[in-house]
Amino acid sequence: MNSTIARLGRRLRLGVVGGGPGSFIGTVHRAAARLDDHYEIVAAVMSRNPERSRAAARAIGIAEERAYADHGELLAKEAERVDGIDVLAIMTPNHTHYLVARDALARGLDVICDKPLTTTLEDALDLVRRVRHSGLVFCLTHNYTGYPMVRHARAMVQSGALGRIRQLHVEYIQGHLAAPTEADRDPGANWRFAAEQCGASLVLGDIGTHAHHLASFISGLELREVAAELGSAVPGRQVHDYAHLLLRFEGGARGSMWVTNSAAGAEHGLRIRVFGDNGGLEWHQEEPNSLLHRPLDGSAQVLTRGRPGLSPQAERATRIVLGHPEGFHEAFANLYADAAEAIAARRTGARPDPLALDFPTVEDGARGVRFVEAAVDSHRNGGRWTDATLALR
Repeated sequence: MNSTIARLGRRLRLGVVGGGPGSFIGTVHRAAARLDDHYEIVAAVMSRNPERSRAAARAIGIAEERAYADHGELLAKEAERVDGIDVLAIMTPNHTHYLVARDALARGLDVICDKPLTTTLEDALDLVRRVRHSGLVFCLTHNYTGYPMVRHARAMVQSGALGRIRQLHVEYIQGHLAAPTEADRDPGANWRFAAEQCGASLVLGDIGTHAHHLASFISGLELREVAAELGSAVPGRQVHDYAHLLLRFEGGARGSMWVTNSAAGAEHGLRIRVFGDNGGLEWHQEEPNSLLHRPLDGSAQVLTRGRPGLSPQAERATRIVLGHPEGFHEAFANLYADAAEAIAARRTGARPDPLALDFPTVEDGARGVRFVEAAVDSHRNGGRWTDATLALR
């Protein structure tokens, strides 16, 4: 256990909402929570159907009396228990994130929420206000920031190794929607194809927010303006399955983004390249244990996770020895572990390890919602440059 969890003297009691039968991300959340033994999953809502919810919760080991029909019942009943939940994890469809998170915060619970934060900026800003007022911990699971070499890239930028950042180029190229699906004919078959549930843009809400956050996380720069073209590569599809964007960041840095889930044959394809006036970095999520560093004057270097001499940020996020690859689940678990450190510190009055505080927050989530809003506005206005700033300070 980390030091603050040890001071708390027990595991954090975690409730989960969403991620039931057929959900990929639900199993990832639960595995991430369990990996470091900081959480005990004790209560759950697993489906919008009350009977399916209770049955699915029992199937993952939840006690009968803590397998609930909906999040309202979970929050009310857990508040009555002396051993009620400390933290709520949310992995429901996008349009429900706000309501569930709002109600959890009102009960005094720390929150771990899947992205995007909300489907509207108004709701996102309301959650920011509620978190700030309450002092509770809110972690948004942009899990790619949990990879050791992503954290090392951020540390290199912070140290000045690249000099002043000039360019950022990020891609996220998937192919699982390259062919027509049942949801193209009937949006009710997949909530992501219904704008009122997914948000204004399927591809931007689903993976564009990841790309946006990764660029800002590594560079330390906030997005200022965006010029976007959104659309569908699959004939007849009514939702966005690709986006091409030009980006302007604070400090004058320029960039680009290409995200799609309709590139036939593509597997995952998350890649970022960052260039300063003194060199560049390149990271591929399909080969996550290495980071390519090309200095302006000198030979290119492939930096490898687990080798001596990496930053404390990378070392903290590294779990196993050199030669054994780490991946998606471990990166996800790093966010859960960081959040646990912050939550236990808040509950015990201890000071958390500063390296544990790099997880994405409710403010990061609000910036992601603003990014989607600005990109959609730009597209609707012929791709003109559109303000994407969000004043939160």
